[in-house]
Amino acid sequence: MLVLGLTGSIGMGKSTTGAMFQAEGVPVYDSDAAVHALYASGGAAVAPVEAAFPGVVVDGAIDRAKLSARVVGDSEALAKLEAIVHPLVGGHRIGFFEKAQAEGHEIVVLDIPLLFETGGEKKVDKVVVVSAAADIQRARVLARPEMTPEKFEAILARQTPDAEKRARADFVIDTGLGLDHAHQQVRDLLTLLRTPGSA
Repeated sequence: MLVLGLTGSIGMGKSTTGAMFQAEGVPVYDSDAAVHALYASGGAAVAPVEAAFPGVVVDGAIDRAKLSARVVGDSEALAKLEAIVHPLVGGHRIGFFEKAQAEGHEIVVLDIPLLFETGGEKKVDKVVVVSAAADIQRARVLARPEMTPEKFEAILARQTPDAEKRARADFVIDTGLGLDHAHQQVRDLLTLLRTPGSA
């Protein structure tokens, strides 16, 4: 089974591209969705995260805004949070692989926002980077509710620069020319990967 790592900076269209792989019948593991499930009421991360950061749980679930306020810009707090969450996500991901294998899939996609930042590229066979021009990225992100230029800059500062991601990628999907164009790139990539001897 070929494991593709899908990544891209904020606002590049990574989640949308992940959905395109899914539409083509490829199982996609969304690490953000896994974290959401772990943070939800009854999720495995709720008790340990509340123990580490008292006051971040509201109505039995982790309040992401409160947690974010505690860890953004504090590398020690962030490392503490990651030490709790990453092993839980890892266990969740094993189940995904087992299911995909049992269903006979040749290719799976791991959607991991901080793939390079966490050394995750060593754990996948090929890296697909989703990218777009910086002005398109900025416009997309600043259109989000509650996003400010300062918040955007703080997030960018934590992420590997787009140019570096593109340089380290095996494949780049450009989302700057619209959805149809991006979807065609996904189809072309899958055709290439399914051709014997190409990957």
